[in-house]
Amino acid sequence: MARKFLEESSITRKDFFIVFFLLFNAFVWHYLTMIMIDNILSDLNVTSTENFAIWAAYYMAIVVSSIIGSILSSKTNRLNFLYFWMILGVVVSPLPALFNNSAVLPALIISILWGTSFGLGMPSCLAYFADYTLVEKRGRVSGIIWLITNLSAPFLMILFGMLNLIVNSMIFALWRASGLLVFFLSPQKIFVSEAKKTGSFSSVFHDRSFILYFIAWFMFMFIDRSEAPVLRFFLDDLNYSVIAPIIGSFSALIGGIIADWIGRKRMVLYGFIAFGIAYAMIGIAPGSLLLRYLFLTVESISLGIFLVTFVLILWGDLSKYGTREKYYAIGEIPLFLTKIIPLISGPYFMAIPNTSAFSLASIFLFLAVIPLLYAPETLPEKKIRLRQLTKYLEKAKKVKEKYTKKGR
Repeated sequence: MARKFLEESSITRKDFFIVFFLLFNAFVWHYLTMIMIDNILSDLNVTSTENFAIWAAYYMAIVVSSIIGSILSSKTNRLNFLYFWMILGVVVSPLPALFNNSAVLPALIISILWGTSFGLGMPSCLAYFADYTLVEKRGRVSGIIWLITNLSAPFLMILFGMLNLIVNSMIFALWRASGLLVFFLSPQKIFVSEAKKTGSFSSVFHDRSFILYFIAWFMFMFIDRSEAPVLRFFLDDLNYSVIAPIIGSFSALIGGIIADWIGRKRMVLYGFIAFGIAYAMIGIAPGSLLLRYLFLTVESISLGIFLVTFVLILWGDLSKYGTREKYYAIGEIPLFLTKIIPLISGPYFMAIPNTSAFSLASIFLFLAVIPLLYAPETLPEKKIRLRQLTKYLEKAKKVKEKYTKKGR
């Protein structure tokens, strides 16, 4: 099964392992940083203002360092830059075990350093992924990476909950250090792009296709993050925080495979429409248990599709060699910047009746579809037609074989 997947994806085992482990190690490390910050804040017993400041500093550090990293990546060798990025992560990981965690200031500094050490190399890491996956195979590769990463992270999170801060800090550093294993696979040839790294941020913002997808992506993340406190409270008895990530992980895999068949635009459009209808239905009858389960399922499926498409696939499709770091740096801003929204709007949204909150969300989701109507398909049309023709020929061949056997 694994060999068939790699053959169909036109990627060697070595290249797939490097692509997979770079992203797997980085994303899981990001999940663990959030668990570590949460544990530190619990020990400090901080106020709501201090809690907001530390989390906001963490996410802002990711965004700012990503932009800086995309600039620095054009001035240095990608292999050396990624090596430095991982070493930096190893160095800052054990900080809670080395410094006094009884004050807010050290926690604030640690959160900034962790955010910086994650964001700095992510554009280069994602650009490397896009450089060495074919556009028509990128969806399925993205799906399998997202599935394995999201299903593995909870086990490490549970482990962290069972141990003390010092032990967790050591495991934290060792996990990041394990990412250095890819450098023992002699990746020099595939890390160095033949294309000269050119392009500026202004060229990204002048890309009409990028802007249209970015607006839809930002609107979705803004709505989803704003509604998050309401959904957690509303769907708590349905194990929202447990079931939703599992459904979303598998839908990311399926969505990635389907996106390689029918295109990214149609896949995202279907997700927006389904999401909007689900919000509208739950807004009409929020007390219906059946509708709540239906909403949980549709919301989780749509979220999985959106994350794998907007985080891994789209910006790689729209960009070219040498410019991908900047596309990914800007494209990932909504994912992290909107994390601050629940910290600000949580109390206000909780005061709004469920019916009003869900109805507002459905309206804005349908508005978010408008930019997508004018956005082009990023998967080349000839690739879609070729797939359809190949599928048709395979069916015709099976029918011919069937009748040939009957004729005998």
